[in-house]
Amino acid sequence: MNKKKQICILGSTGSIGTQALEVIEEHSDLYEVYALTANNRVEQWAEQARNFRPAAVVIANEQHYERLKALLEDVPDIKVYAGVRALDEIVEAAPIDMVLTAMVGFAGLSPTIHAIRARKAIALANKETLVVAGELICQLARQYCVPILPVDSEHSAIFQSPT
Repeated sequence: MNKKKQICILGSTGSIGTQALEVIEEHSDLYEVYALTANNRVEQWAEQARNFRPAAVVIANEQHYERLKALLEDVPDIKVYAGVRALDEIVEAAPIDMVLTAMVGFAGLSPTIHAIRARKAIALANKETLVVAGELICQLARQYCVPILPVDSEHSAIFQSPT
């Protein structure tokens, strides 16, 4: 029996993150959520954590840490972290097979770089990462032999264009 792929979702409360969770739920025999990250939507995010029971959750906006901790205090098996440094660290966790980068804007760049260096497959839904540092991301992906899978049509077009 094959083990389930462990997924980390950067930006789980956005439209791509929530769609990814639906896919994981529909294919729970193949995938499991290892970590969820978000920035502000604490209540929605706490509900996602309750439903999917990841090993860890990271709230990028540290102001929400205490609120999130309180919302999940009755689920002690979920570790709660906060801050941008915690985002970089969670993507490096050994059990993770794939990182979905669905964070908005420039914030997704650093954790994506950390995930590539940790040799995690990348499902890329954050176009700003490519706009800001596409050459670096592609170079690192080649160096660490990490696949980058475009998640939506814009990214697919970027990867299909001649270099």
